[in-house]
Amino acid sequence: MAYLTLAAAILSEVLATTAMKYTEGFSRLWPSVGTALGYLLAFALLAQTLKSMSVGTAYAIWSGAGTAVIAAIGMVFLGESATALKVLGVLLVIAGVVVLNLDGAH
Repeated sequence: MAYLTLAAAILSEVLATTAMKYTEGFSRLWPSVGTALGYLLAFALLAQTLKSMSVGTAYAIWSGAGTAVIAAIGMVFLGESATALKVLGVLLVIAGVVVLNLDGAH
């Protein structure tokens, strides 16, 4: 159940960050409201996850997955450059999360 709650926290954070792109510096009301509510929900779900998962593992997954997904959204949907170096950076973030989780698994 902790991983499901964490996945919901990640989804909420990704949606909030994506909405932030459309706030125009928090000058547009509804994208700004969506961003604030999304982050509030993301942190509430992350806090629930921490009741049954170590903070290092939960935060590594939350931040790493969020970073990788947001970078992919930027490259695929928002017209940001998809250079080999950027893709390598995302892969390194994912690899770091995997290694942290392997270390915590024993």
